[in-house]
Formats: sequence, structure tokens, C-alpha cells
Amino acid sequence: MASEIMKNQDLVFADRPSTTTANALLYGCTDIAFAPYGEYWRQVRKICILELLSVERVRSFKDLRKEEVDAVIQKISSSCLSRAEGQAYENAHENKFGQLSRELSGLLGAFSFGDYFPTLGWMDVVSGLSSKLKKVSQELDAFFDQVIDDHLLRHSKSQNGHGQGEDIEKLDLTDILLLSQKDNPNVYRNNVKAIILDMFVGGTETTATTMEWAMAELIKNPKEMKIAQDEVRRVVGSKCTLEEEDINQMDYLKCTVKETLRLHSPIPTLLPRVSSKSTQIAGYDIPFHTKVYVNAWAIHRDAKIWNDPKEFCPNRFINNPIEFKGQEFGFIPFGSGRRGCPGISFAITVVEYILANLLYYFDWELPAGDKREDLDMTEAVGLAVNKKIPLNVVPTIYASPVEN
Repeated sequence: MASEIMKNQDLVFADRPSTTTANALLYGCTDIAFAPYGEYWRQVRKICILELLSVERVRSFKDLRKEEVDAVIQKISSSCLSRAEGQAYENAHENKFGQLSRELSGLLGAFSFGDYFPTLGWMDVVSGLSSKLKKVSQELDAFFDQVIDDHLLRHSKSQNGHGQGEDIEKLDLTDILLLSQKDNPNVYRNNVKAIILDMFVGGTETTATTMEWAMAELIKNPKEMKIAQDEVRRVVGSKCTLEEEDINQMDYLKCTVKETLRLHSPIPTLLPRVSSKSTQIAGYDIPFHTKVYVNAWAIHRDAKIWNDPKEFCPNRFINNPIEFKGQEFGFIPFGSGRRGCPGISFAITVVEYILANLLYYFDWELPAGDKREDLDMTEAVGLAVNKKIPLNVVPTIYASPVEN
């Protein structure tokens, strides 16, 4: 059925439903994830793929990834030393956008009475959903207004001769979107905000969620943790620093990421589509503008496809050709077809690299008194399916990061 909807009749089901929360938070669904299928959607998706998400662009960000991951490793190392010396260690204050992005992720997955029972839309006011949407959307709007104004000011200084001129290689996505308005008159300021929001949340919240689930599963399954760590440390060997190219030799690590994606898909486990005309699926009549949900959660736990489907078992992917790019409909963690996630290369590259570094530099345990078998793996509802109770783990330095 998933193959029929997202492959054979992909064009018929190329639209996504417009929800109350998406309309409120994503500027009337003018982002990529929820925009109606059509010329506008194709234009903005093309811009984001070419400038941020293509394999070539992902490779070009290698040095930036290394810089950011090195900073994370140094911060965790500092926490280990502070703890060993008996000093109190506190996490750095989370920035405002980090908090807002998590609120947005949760709200996008929130239940709205108006979406399913239009006459009961007033219940969204009573439940407090409407006020939450208004508050978060206003704060996000102010944040992105500042981002855009800063970019426009820089462009203005450059054009007036106060800067060194604009180097196309140094332009970020916001720059590209603002410049694209010259050739795409339908891309307005709010459209730019919606697209940037898509990229920020899609590139941070879902990736962080996948990382947390991977670490939780490895903590809960110490045998798999040891195999993954032994492989990473064997590949790195005496080099004392982990290079991104080393990941190509880490087959078990890659299988660990795949198994995490099977059990904990980074995108909504109910993949929504809307029919653009009347059609038939497996003998059922599907009227025009019918909402259809593909249950990826159930597919990934189907005993007809997977042995011991509820168990975390990276070995199931050893010598298994199945991939996560949307061509194998028993495994669709990023969706499939036209509306599949365009950031697969970006996401996998980041997750594999960060996970390899965490496993190489540190040993990980639960806090004293906590038992692996009691680790809560309950899921919370949201755009990304987060752990309901955040993972709390204690690192111990295995290999000191090399100073640059």
C-alpha cells in the first residue's frame, strides 16, 4: 500500500494536508515540508537542494562539521574533568532558538480539534493550543526578522562599497534565498522565513533526536555498544583523531544508525498525503482530497518483514542491501517519492560522524543507581518522535581530543 501511494501513484498523492499548527507556525504552509505541490514548491525545494542538501554541498561543509564536532567533544571533555575534580559543571545556557525549535517541533505534532472536527475548532482555544501557537509564532517571527535584517544590512554595506564585495562561496542559505527573490517574485519575506525555519528545524531537531535514540539504544544494549566502540577505535587505531573518511570503514556503526532509524524514524511515523483526484488503491475508492497516512512505525515493526522487530539488532543490516532512500518500502525512515525528505545525505553524514566521535572519545554509563533495564524508552509526540524522558548519561574520557 505504501508503494502504491508513494511510488505508483506518487503524483496523485504529492500534496500534504494543511494543518492548523503548520499554518500558524510555517507562514501559511509556505515552507517545503507542507507547501502544496506545484511550481512554488519545486522552485524553493530546488534552491535548498542545490545550495545546502546536495551530496556535493554536504561534502563542502566537511571542515565546518569538524569544527562543530570538535567543539562538542571539547565541551564534554571539560565536563568530565570538572566532575573528576569535584567541581560543579553546568551545561551551557541553551540559546533562545534552540528552545523555540523544540517547542515548534512539539506543536507541529500536536492534536488540533479543528483539523479533524471543523465544528469543534473552538476547542483549540479551550485546550490552550491556539494561545501556544500564537506565542511561539510571534517569537519565531521576531527571531527571523532579525536574521533577515542582519543579512540585508550586510548586503547593503557591500553594495555601497563599505564591504569587500560579496563572495558567492561565502553566501549562506538566507543570502541565497534573499537573492533568489529577484528571479522568483513569488518568494516573499515570510516565504524566506518559512524555508529557513524548515532547514533549521529539519537539520537540528531531527538529527539531535536520532542521536539521542542511538545512544539510548546502545546504553540499553551494552553488547552492541562494545561492538560499535571496538570497531570505531580499531579503525582510528593509533591516529588519535577520527577523520570523516574513516566512517566508510565502520560497517557496524552504519548498521547501528540504520537500526536506530528503523525503530525511531526522525520524521513523523504517520506520513501524511492528500489525494489530488479520485483514484483507487487495492480496490478501495479514494475520493478527491482524502487524507491518507502511511504508517511507517508499523511497517518498521512488521514481523512479516523483520525478525524480532521490537529488538534493537544492528546485525540485521549486515550484508543486507536494504537502504533508507525510499526505494525499499519495508524501510522508509525518510519517507519516499516527491515528498520524501530531501536532506538524507546531510542527516546521515552528520549522525554517523557525531556518533563515531562520541563512541571513540568516551565510555558511557547511566548515572549511579540507574539500571539499563529500567531505562525509559517512551516516545513523545512531535514533528520528530523524541524520547519522552530525555537521556541522562555520564561520560568518561577514553581518548583525549587532540588540540588543533
